[in-house]
Amino acid sequence: MAAPEAADPLLMLGVGLIEKDTNGEVLWVWCYPSMTATLRNLLLRKCCLTEENKLLHPFVFGQYRRTWFYITTVEVPGSSVLKKVTHFSIVLTAKDFNPEKYAAFTRILCRMYLKHGSPVKMMESYIAVLTKGMCQSEENGSFLSKDFDARKAYLAGSIKDIVSQFGMETVILHTALMLKKRIVVYHPKIEAVQEFTRTLPALVWHRQDWTILHSYVHLDADELEALQMCPEAMTMGKLHKEIGQLIVQSAEDPEKSDSQVIQDISLKTKEIFTNLAPFSEVSDDGEKRVLNYEALKQRRFPPATENFLYHLAAAEQMLKI
Repeated sequence: MAAPEAADPLLMLGVGLIEKDTNGEVLWVWCYPSMTATLRNLLLRKCCLTEENKLLHPFVFGQYRRTWFYITTVEVPGSSVLKKVTHFSIVLTAKDFNPEKYAAFTRILCRMYLKHGSPVKMMESYIAVLTKGMCQSEENGSFLSKDFDARKAYLAGSIKDIVSQFGMETVILHTALMLKKRIVVYHPKIEAVQEFTRTLPALVWHRQDWTILHSYVHLDADELEALQMCPEAMTMGKLHKEIGQLIVQSAEDPEKSDSQVIQDISLKTKEIFTNLAPFSEVSDDGEKRVLNYEALKQRRFPPATENFLYHLAAAEQMLKI
């Protein structure tokens, strides 16, 4: 598996503070640098302080229009200097997917705000991480950006848990991801949704693309605008059965780790692309390989396999325009 690039503190985009006061009012208090009104409204919705059920979500993350957001929310203890605040959320926005990194940093910022009751110390730490990749504090803990590489974030979920839940039907998830289809996941607990969905892109490890993940979506028009339904059904055939059996056998092997299971699936994916190669040719402009559909049809694969290989070529931008 190829190693991603080293951690880059410049991936951070901004930091903000949302408070809930003793009157039940929830307001943006501070942000650095400025954020658009649309993004502020979205993050206000994402932090759990405005919800009527009053269920506290200590940490949530998600993506909106290529911007990742990470939100840590805490209840203010009676001993804090924040006498008129019952809860607050620290929000970080960034270009990269790394929940563990930003959960660690927002926890430090929360401790600072509980102690000082002012955003000044938080901004100092944010700028330190932005410029030096680290911040140090004996009282609130230290943070080093390079301790959190992207690969660990990609491998943090458990493929084996997903396979134990879905068995052979895991191949439906794999096929949908291979063909770049939308997968909608619903669960009454946001934490369960986030733990499950963050693992799904690992089924197509060869892409190492976590920008496809939208792990926290409300049914609001602005969030659903880019999430279009895919009505076309995916027909399963012999090839999918083979893939499903491999996934299940690998995941059920007690000697194999999650990363080894991902590697097995990745090797099978490479085999699929190898099988597709004989039906491709160099494009007219000579820049890339494209599918020769007539050659694919002449091979007389079962209809389900031919349909899958054709749509896989489409997903990989191998169709002639």
